[in-house]
Amino acid sequence: MTLVRAKKHLGQHFLTDKNIASKIVDSLRPEGKYKQVLEVGPGMGILSDFLLQKPEYETFLIDIDTESYIFLKKKYPALGERLINDDFLELDFKGKFEGQMAVIGNFPYNISSQILFKILEHRDQVHEVVGMFQKEVAERCASKPGSKEYGILSVFLQAYYKVEYLFTVKAGVFNPPPKVLSAVIRLTRNETADLGCDEKLFWQVVKAGFNQRRKTLRNAVSSLINKEKMVENKTLDLRAERLSVADFVQLTNEIAENRN
Repeated sequence: MTLVRAKKHLGQHFLTDKNIASKIVDSLRPEGKYKQVLEVGPGMGILSDFLLQKPEYETFLIDIDTESYIFLKKKYPALGERLINDDFLELDFKGKFEGQMAVIGNFPYNISSQILFKILEHRDQVHEVVGMFQKEVAERCASKPGSKEYGILSVFLQAYYKVEYLFTVKAGVFNPPPKVLSAVIRLTRNETADLGCDEKLFWQVVKAGFNQRRKTLRNAVSSLINKEKMVENKTLDLRAERLSVADFVQLTNEIAENRN
């Protein structure tokens, strides 16, 4: 079969190490929570080979690259409609999957944040994610309050998922090799049905706080608060990077209570 060319504009770096591919697939922990697994950007199918060896999964592949799609269609003819030639960022999850599912992939680094926000958008359906990211992005996802990496993505992911940094991957196991180190993380949906606050307001507070992260929260979220009623609130004197998810939830509730 003719090999697929890695395309720079799609951020493609094909994994070539089968041991790492196997390790990534084995990092899924379904524990009876899901059966359907979606691989994003399978390329030439190095992860897919291991996924399709597991009868407990109903594996789907999605790739925006038509060349990859044609290659995979010949390689896995039995997949049928479970092989999708489309943009993951435009995918209709509810129309395609039933109940809980998992997402896995060697994700294109140029859209990694967009992929994670798409997953957050469908957090009530995506129970688990195992993915390869640029190391810097993986560290940001798993970082804790007070660190320079901690930001909007850290808070939102950790609000809804347990985030685990699994292992680092060197550039030499990709074709072509990226100019950065890579890392694999696992996201597991937490058991909390909701955050215990107005989630729309929570998102507004977190985004406003980090969009002006050098300012104290009192200044960064000034458009969202009743300044007169929250003069004594000490949390507002901190910067966003100091607050945990629980702190942001508490602050959201305090802002909501003092709005009128």
